[in-house]
Amino acid sequence: MTARYELLVFDWDGTLVDSAGHIAVSLQSAFADLGLPVPSDESARHVIGLGLQDALTYLDPTLPASRYEDVTERYRYHFLAGDAGIACFPGVEESLASLNREGYLLAVATGKSRRGLDRSMQSLSLGAHFHSSRCADEGFPKPHPEMLQVLMEELGTTPDKTLMIGDTTHDLQMAANAGVRAVAVSYGAHPLTQLERLRPEACVDSFGGLMRWLKNHG
Repeated sequence: MTARYELLVFDWDGTLVDSAGHIAVSLQSAFADLGLPVPSDESARHVIGLGLQDALTYLDPTLPASRYEDVTERYRYHFLAGDAGIACFPGVEESLASLNREGYLLAVATGKSRRGLDRSMQSLSLGAHFHSSRCADEGFPKPHPEMLQVLMEELGTTPDKTLMIGDTTHDLQMAANAGVRAVAVSYGAHPLTQLERLRPEACVDSFGGLMRWLKNHG
């Protein structure tokens, strides 16, 4: 059977890497350090995947831009303090290698900075599996479609041959804005009920479930 998709674009945090909880706690700790109102768990998880300015505006609309760097510095401190304990979800590395052997183009579209993604890729030994990647500090962040548009142009694919895979509504909205189909994973940052509202092709509850879906529909 001819593959329906040529390019699979993965979100990073909460989709391939079990880091959503640590990101949320690091954000909360950064706000606490600075004596700012501490975001709820739901709010902290909601902004995962957004660019920095959009995330901080959502978490505290009254926060002046002059404080963004302070929050960023404290967030980075707390995140890096626990970075070594972050791991891939079960089956991710073997599955990416299998998808490569099957001939898929693989890419990453993430709200991380380029420095952060490169560090994580190196730490988890995942970089060799991907043909390209785009980060939030290289252009418009999610849910703007630019990340997907750049990846499709670079890798020579079209929206009908591209699939976005992510754990947040930001991922799904970016895909819709780019005219790309999407599959949601419900084990990451955003709850299933929010993901389902954006009508992805499917919602799966494990990386193994994603691989089974791709075998039948990819």
